[in-house]
Amino acid sequence: MGHLTTIAREAISASSVILGYNLYVDLIRPLIKHQRVFVSGMTKEIDRCKDAIRLAKMGEIVSLISSGDPGIYGMAGLILEMNKNYHVEIEIVPGISALNAASSLIGAPLMNDFVVLSLSNLLTPWEVIEKRIGCAAEGDFVIVLYNPKSRKRVEQIVRAREIIERCRSGETPVAIVTNCFREGERIVITDLHNFTDEDIGMLSVVIIGNSQTVRYGDKLITPRGYQTKYGDFF
Repeated sequence: MGHLTTIAREAISASSVILGYNLYVDLIRPLIKHQRVFVSGMTKEIDRCKDAIRLAKMGEIVSLISSGDPGIYGMAGLILEMNKNYHVEIEIVPGISALNAASSLIGAPLMNDFVVLSLSNLLTPWEVIEKRIGCAAEGDFVIVLYNPKSRKRVEQIVRAREIIERCRSGETPVAIVTNCFREGERIVITDLHNFTDEDIGMLSVVIIGNSQTVRYGDKLITPRGYQTKYGDFF
């Protein structure tokens, strides 16, 4: 709860209705006072958006809940797409993304250019995801993986590692952050060749360093380039 933005708290407090995936709504239960609450499970995103629009047109102030930031693999895009035919007033309330939160726990791995990829092929074909992984690896970007592995989807992360290893050392530092800033938080620092042997799930964020990323104890640092340019100051 400490990493919920002030504007998000205010939006929830001002709402008359809360809508969301059951896990995400549970995370804000302490903030729910007078609001009516509607929850649903995975794959019900379209239904939630329809309900949010319907209730808004009835005059309700609706909070449609995402985890992290709603514009990063959240509900912002879908509700805006669907609203093209309804024209209700929508405000996108910024949050703290999982990549920001996870990065803060392991040092400064995102200090240079990085790419964020989801390994879920529920909405994006796997061949497209594979191509994006290859391009990110060839470009020597730090790579952040969302939705890295699920109970049914276990091979994609192994394939991702194989693609990335074509372009960078197996000793490249990798961090796995699970349940970031939540109960059961777990942080593992390992390397590219071995990270797929770790316990990874849908609540994990995987951060794979680039060719310059280094490990100092339990922290990862991707240099911005200051030492190269201003070496006399180090």
